[in-house]
Amino acid sequence: MTDRSRRRLLAASPALLLPHWAAAQAPNAQRPVTIVVPFPPGGGTDAFARPLFAALSKASGRQYLIDNRGGAGGNLGASLAAKAAPDGSNFFMGAVHHAIAPAMYPKLDYSLEGDFTPVTLVSSVPQVIVVNPQRVAARTLPQLLELLRSQPGKLNYGSAGNGTSHHLAGELFKLQTRTFITHIPYRGAGPALQDLLAGQVDLMFDGLGSSATHIKSGKLHAIAVAGQRRAPGFADIPTARESGLPDYLVSTWYALFAPKATPRDAVERFGGDVRRTIAGDELRATWTGLGAEPPDLQGEALGRFVAAEIRRWADVVKKSGAKLD
Repeated sequence: MTDRSRRRLLAASPALLLPHWAAAQAPNAQRPVTIVVPFPPGGGTDAFARPLFAALSKASGRQYLIDNRGGAGGNLGASLAAKAAPDGSNFFMGAVHHAIAPAMYPKLDYSLEGDFTPVTLVSSVPQVIVVNPQRVAARTLPQLLELLRSQPGKLNYGSAGNGTSHHLAGELFKLQTRTFITHIPYRGAGPALQDLLAGQVDLMFDGLGSSATHIKSGKLHAIAVAGQRRAPGFADIPTARESGLPDYLVSTWYALFAPKATPRDAVERFGGDVRRTIAGDELRATWTGLGAEPPDLQGEALGRFVAAEIRRWADVVKKSGAKLD
């Protein structure tokens, strides 16, 4: 072996020791990546974003920075993310809320379909009806319905804000059960959940991911999940279907998007890294603990799913008469 060949081999050897997906990064791979999370800390989006990007940072050695930008039901952060530089270092963690937004906010200055490229689904969890057990005596869905019908308007529910999935899940519930519950919007699921725990509100239609730890501790009581089947890790919580409300189906999904002109190779590389990280033992257990299904949609298939969700929630808004005020 010549001296030149030996030097080339020694120069290449560090890359050979890296995991394949890390070694395949672009030349600017060490530049920090910013993920806009469009809600305050402590909500359901954070429950998945923080462990995911901590694990991804640890695996890759690259910095993944979460930028919480709450406001306007998640639309402020989405608007900012849509205008971020499409250079592979900026991404957006959207949610079902953003599929609802077009029907609730007619003057949005961004389009989930037009201004973003779908990357990958992060998780999907059923919505759960949770009550503060110190304020609400009901422990089953029939008991809750009996209480609501005997005292119309007396109970209230908190949401992450007008036009969010928490709000629309509550309106759909009211529509299907012909009950009335007073809606109290907050600036994010985190503040709403804190007031539920503190006894300032009676119940929430929350994503199971953000309520999970409080259900396990007994601080909140889960009435039912709004899924086709019982949630992973929460087999003792019945579905709304099992409890006599067969058409109450609401899932809270979280997905990653890139600004529209982001290079395709950067989008695919990032999506692959995210899916591999979630598939690892550490996050698989975390996802199960939050009642989440693993991601199974990416790219164009995710885009079609988002389009269908936009149509579905527009129909719910129309039928329920839900408004921002």
